[in-house]
Amino acid sequence: METVDQGRDVQTSPILEAVPEPADVETRGARALRHGRRARLYGWAVVGIVAIVALIALVAANTRPVRLNWIFGSGHASLVWIVMGAGVLGWALGIATCILFRYRTRKP
Repeated sequence: METVDQGRDVQTSPILEAVPEPADVETRGARALRHGRRARLYGWAVVGIVAIVALIALVAANTRPVRLNWIFGSGHASLVWIVMGAGVLGWALGIATCILFRYRTRKP
């Protein structure tokens, strides 16, 4: 590529033109943050996969029916459904408690 510099033809190298501007260079801190975010995403992906595998193992190991005794009467259900129902009920009650505490403790 040729450019004109005060009336003279000057050859510039394509390599020199590819050098990024100082504003385009990623700082060490920004790079560390980007890699940290990526590591956290991979970590959560691994935790999610382990949770799914554990859930599948729980289902496979607890398929036998058990007797449930209620206050009035009794019934039969698969153990895995009882555990899953208790987990969902606990999760929902935890969310409701969090919302209630946030509502009660916020500034007027």
